Amino acid sequence: MNILTSTFDDASKYTILVVDDEKRMVRFIQLNLEQDGFRVLAAYNGRDALETVRTQLPDLILLDVMMPDINGFEVLRKIREVNTVPVIMLTAKGEEEDRIRGLELGADDYVTKPFSPQELVSRVKAVLRRTKTFSEEQVDIVEVDSRLKIDFSRREVWVEGKKVELRPTEYRLLYHLVKNAGWVSSHEKLLTQVWGFEYQDEPHYVRLYVNYLRKKLEKDPSNPKYIITERGVGYRFVDFRHEREKTLK
Repeated sequence: MNILTSTFDDASKYTILVVDDEKRMVRFIQLNLEQDGFRVLAAYNGRDALETVRTQLPDLILLDVMMPDINGFEVLRKIREVNTVPVIMLTAKGEEEDRIRGLELGADDYVTKPFSPQELVSRVKAVLRRTKTFSEEQVDIVEVDSRLKIDFSRREVWVEGKKVELRPTEYRLLYHLVKNAGWVSSHEKLLTQVWGFEYQDEPHYVRLYVNYLRKKLEKDPSNPKYIITERGVGYRFVDFRHEREKTLK
C-alpha cells in the first residue's frame, strides 16, 4: 500500500488518549477528535495516564509536556519501557531542545500549541496510517554481513551476535533504507515513507534518526559503512547483495 495514496479508514476503530492537566484543552481536543469519529479517553495527570495506558490500551496518545505531578517526558519514558504505542507530544514551548528530547525518548511526533484542530487531526491520522501500513508489510530475514543481521518478520536486529533494541520509528526507517539498498533515498522520500506526506518540510527528523541508527548499528558511527550520506540528496544503505555476489565470484 502506498502511503501517499492510501486513505484513512474508519476512525471509530481507534481509541485516542489525551493527557493534559488543562481540562479545557482536553475538552477542545476531545470534541474535535470525536467529531472526526475517534473514541477519546482523557487523563489529567501523569499517573492517571500511565494507568489508562495499562488498562485501556489506546491506539495513540496525545501527551502534554508541562504537567504538575509527572511531566510528559517522564510519562513518555515510562510508557516506552513497556509499550510501543504511538505518542504525539503537545508542547507550548516549541523549542528545538524540547522537540529533540521528546523524539530521543521515543515520541513519534510533536505538535506545538496553539494548533488548529485540522492540523492535530491530520497528524493523528498520519501517525496511525503509517503505523498500520508498516505493520502490514511482509519481509524476510536479511544478513547484511557478518556483523549485522535483521529479522524483519520478528522485528529484531542483531549486531555482532547481540540483539539491539530499536524504537518503532528507527525500525521503520531502517526497513525502508534496507528495502532500497544500493539506491539513494531522498530526504523527502524517507519523510513520506516513514513519517507520512504531511512531514515533507521536516528534514531534521531524518537526520536525527539516521544518527540514532548509526550509533546502534555502525562500528564507527563517524565513519559509517551501512548508512551512507549522499550530500544534498539523502541516504543510501550499502548494497550488500551486490557485495555478496562479488565475494562469491
